[in-house]
Amino acid sequence: MKRGYLAEVMLALGAVITTATFLLTFFWAPPSVYPDGRVDFAQKIFYFHVPVAEASFLVFFFTAYYGVRFLMTKRKEYDVKARIATEVTLFFVLLTMATGILWTRVEWNVWWQWEPRLTTYFIMTLLVIGYFVLRNSVDDEERRATYAAAFGILAFIDAPISFFITRVVQSTHPVVFKSGGLEPPMLATFIVGQIGMLMLGYAFYQLRLKEEELKERLEALKIGLGG
Repeated sequence: MKRGYLAEVMLALGAVITTATFLLTFFWAPPSVYPDGRVDFAQKIFYFHVPVAEASFLVFFFTAYYGVRFLMTKRKEYDVKARIATEVTLFFVLLTMATGILWTRVEWNVWWQWEPRLTTYFIMTLLVIGYFVLRNSVDDEERRATYAAAFGILAFIDAPISFFITRVVQSTHPVVFKSGGLEPPMLATFIVGQIGMLMLGYAFYQLRLKEEELKERLEALKIGLGG
């Protein structure tokens, strides 16, 4: 199966599965309950917030991976792939921040709290934005790619720190997977949501890469025809 066609299939399946996740969230997965018996409807955002957050960590890995490949080979294609991976990361980071802030407002009665998970994720957000600021501040193409690759590799170090920090440092942020686990309908809904979001992430990356490759071919064709 050609890469572009596979991306379109993944986009369609991801959209369907993500829509199904919304339906499962509100019509099948039971809500969590506070110790005093009140129903925690805000917890429903978990089925969207956690998948987009984990997608952001995973896609950000490819920024570092292709950054390493670029530094080893100096091939432009790896710089392009790292940049596009960071674009997709930024999309998921912004979704994570937006849904997280909504949950924080409802659960903690504040818009923001400087606790370990939120702080390290905020740093990651700034690093992702900084990646593009850096790229736009360097005119020379090879230096820009080299600096961006090095920055992307270093910036990714924050991702595993942010992911694991609630497991090693006392934090008010919930730990999703811990002893006791989720009830089967909750776990199944979460897994379905995670699969759908990863499919969308793959599709966004591949379709954006395809667009970039088409642009480069057009530029090459224009140059070949004399501008």
